[in-house]
Amino acid sequence: MNADQILPIMLAAAPTMLTVLIGILVNNARLTDFRTDMNNRLTELRADMNTRFNEVGRRFDDMKDLWRSELHRVEEVLDARLKHLEER
Repeated sequence: MNADQILPIMLAAAPTMLTVLIGILVNNARLTDFRTDMNNRLTELRADMNTRFNEVGRRFDDMKDLWRSELHRVEEVLDARLKHLEER
């Protein structure tokens, strides 16, 4: 190939290469936006899950306190009945 043949080939290939380069850059920008959006969604999901787990933990603590108070009441009733039986 001589210089006279290379120039037309380069001129014919240049628009194709430029189009491919623009496509790569546009897709890279879209992927970056997608990655940022996914990171934001995951951060929101983690925060929501933490809130829900904290709420469940609070409910368990409330139920534990309720059971303790109920069991304490039952214990007092049983103690009173035993004391009454012992006095007989």
